[in-house]
Amino acid sequence: MTTKFSFTLKATDGKARLGVIDTPRGQIRTPAFMPVGTAATVKAMMPESVAATGADILLGNTYHLMLRPTAERIDRLGGLHKFMNWQKPILTDSGGFQVMSLSGLRKLTEEGVTFKSHVDGSKHHLSPERSMEIQRLLGSDIVMCFDECPALPADRDRIAESMRLSMRWAERSREAFGDRPGHALFGIQQGGLEQDLREESAEALKVIGFEGYAIGGLAVGEGQEAMFDCLDYAPDMLPVDKPRYLMGVGKPDDIVGAVKRGVDMMDCVLPSRSGRTGQVFTRHGVLNIKNARHQDDPRPLDEQCGCPACRNYSRAYLHHVFRSHEIISSMLLTWHNLHYFQDLMQGMRDAIAEGRFDAWEATFHAQRAEGDIAPL
Repeated sequence: MTTKFSFTLKATDGKARLGVIDTPRGQIRTPAFMPVGTAATVKAMMPESVAATGADILLGNTYHLMLRPTAERIDRLGGLHKFMNWQKPILTDSGGFQVMSLSGLRKLTEEGVTFKSHVDGSKHHLSPERSMEIQRLLGSDIVMCFDECPALPADRDRIAESMRLSMRWAERSREAFGDRPGHALFGIQQGGLEQDLREESAEALKVIGFEGYAIGGLAVGEGQEAMFDCLDYAPDMLPVDKPRYLMGVGKPDDIVGAVKRGVDMMDCVLPSRSGRTGQVFTRHGVLNIKNARHQDDPRPLDEQCGCPACRNYSRAYLHHVFRSHEIISSMLLTWHNLHYFQDLMQGMRDAIAEGRFDAWEATFHAQRAEGDIAPL
């Protein structure tokens, strides 16, 4: 078992990259999708069930965990891995995105952000230094810099001001992170949809130096076409020999498009949130299990899927338990969605390794265009 954090680029196919991140807690195969365990749990899933889907790493949330149950309590109880019974790697975001989303409940200064808790209204201060302290107490394997992320659309001056503040915070984050062998700090590129600002941000981050680099400030309202236009150049600005993480992106076609453009890591709440609301991801697109057309259907959600929901239960049963508000519905549909996302990543990893990513992508889009399996 390694004692260091490292990234090895194993193959490329066009801009698509196959690699592996080595950490003391295990390997992360890239391209990687990280299920989100906001409050130290992937909703409706046991940790061993998440691992069974093929996930190598989970994401936890600094903002939510600092409020409840607090990072200090988690540290006293042995750290986040022990606390939530997940022994593989964990990435924690910095809390910046959630704090910025509070709008009227926060005050932003050069020092950091003062905000009121959405839980009980208590007052808190989050700065680069405090974010690094919280993530250290949690025991995160991959720590994210504290940054500001303005929602799009925003005017160029606002984006430039925010990006430069984030770069100053990145430098403070790097200093506060210190020397932590086996742990990694990722810088976050900002700059909205402005190519020159993205370049300025990337250059500032490379001067500081990080173990990995994230592309932030996308999937915040700009739409897929604009996001892909940005991803046509943004990943290329970052070091080739370090992992590239696109934050908060999780629709299957967004993931495929991001990998095609050189992204290695992604995260999103979409698989679990959709499972709880009856949305199911399949090779043929998204189906809604609550629809009446499923109530007499004996087939699985996806005939090529090996998850427990597809192996053991019919669409008719899943429709029934969802409409009956049974907890098993959230469990099975979330398990299926997470399994689908991990199958998607494995399919891309295999295709890149074999130099057939374009053909794989064409099949992916063709199957989705066909729509759901023809009704009985």
